[in-house]
Amino acid sequence: MAKVLSLDSSTVYGIIELDMGGVGIKIVSFGGGIDSTAMLIEMVKRGIKPDLILFSDVGAEKPSTYKYTEFMNDWLIANNFPQITRVFRVDKNGNRLTLEQDCLDKNCLPSIAYGYKKCSLKFKAQPQEKYVNNFQSARDFWSGGGKVIKFIGINADELRRSKIPEDAKYIYKFPLIDWNMGRDDCIRTIVDAGIPIPEKSSCFFCPSMKRYEILRLKLEYPDLFERALLLEQGAQEGLTSVKGLGRSWAWNELIS
Repeated sequence: MAKVLSLDSSTVYGIIELDMGGVGIKIVSFGGGIDSTAMLIEMVKRGIKPDLILFSDVGAEKPSTYKYTEFMNDWLIANNFPQITRVFRVDKNGNRLTLEQDCLDKNCLPSIAYGYKKCSLKFKAQPQEKYVNNFQSARDFWSGGGKVIKFIGINADELRRSKIPEDAKYIYKFPLIDWNMGRDDCIRTIVDAGIPIPEKSSCFFCPSMKRYEILRLKLEYPDLFERALLLEQGAQEGLTSVKGLGRSWAWNELIS
């Protein structure tokens, strides 16, 4: 059974702690990692209840992240919060598209290997935006001249990542920064809530992975490691500026 968060009566929380510009439709972007988990726990504690909690499934997370997302879904429901809604990219016929298959079809590496972040835009941001565009409460709010508030889990140690300006449809909020919560504070929040610390969430073939993370993947999920090598091999012919998933080196060097 999922644990219900118990609050000490001496602790005072309130929505007033976070300026939400009039309060409208509230959406959380959940990534399955430490920051977004801590953000949701604090939102429960502070009584800031969202209308939607979205998880963009690119089809390439490690099994531990999918399992943790299911755990958090149960925990949120037990604490009277909305369940996590999983969204993903589809083609014009509604067929699901995954980042792995996209790379295999195009014989390329994820865009971040070349110094771009198009994979996050196409397979994470855009599916969420499409879902919200069809969310009736958001449509009604927009038609009345309002803006949707999107909560993003970036901790106070990473201020540089929070420079997302307000646009015609969204107000972007970074509660962990507003609450001055760094990485250690986020971990403490999760521990204090009595729930497990999530593993780092990323695609199993992410070029940003460190060597020790790749070796751990090889040990714990050898089938995923082999799939990553096949993706890398398929892109080799067209590589010029990078050598492989490690950018300046190829993952297959780890087994040579």
